[in-house]
Amino acid sequence: MDYETILCVANSYKRKYYLNPEFKHLPEQVKELLQAKCVLFTEEAGGILEILFDGDGELLLRTSSEEGDFAYDEIGAGLMVRRLQSEESELFHELALFYKVVFLGEEADDE
Repeated sequence: MDYETILCVANSYKRKYYLNPEFKHLPEQVKELLQAKCVLFTEEAGGILEILFDGDGELLLRTSSEEGDFAYDEIGAGLMVRRLQSEESELFHELALFYKVVFLGEEADDE
């Protein structure tokens, strides 16, 4: 599948955080943790951080910057993405499972 579903986005340029309303039923603790991690990420790395699901339900983290932002460090942001993926691997795994079951209608496999 080629479509993507945004879970949340933090934008350091506009100093805004967005949580897709389709995920309003996530536990408050999870929503707060996502917001804190995303905002802290963009405060440190700059740019924009998107957490999204691909068409197969895999959770992705994508960073970008506005054109002409020479302060944005793409390599540093990539390293920070890997660190965040490692630190929050359990959360991201559970979110992917949630998405696959609730949005894609897949069966939950007991791993």
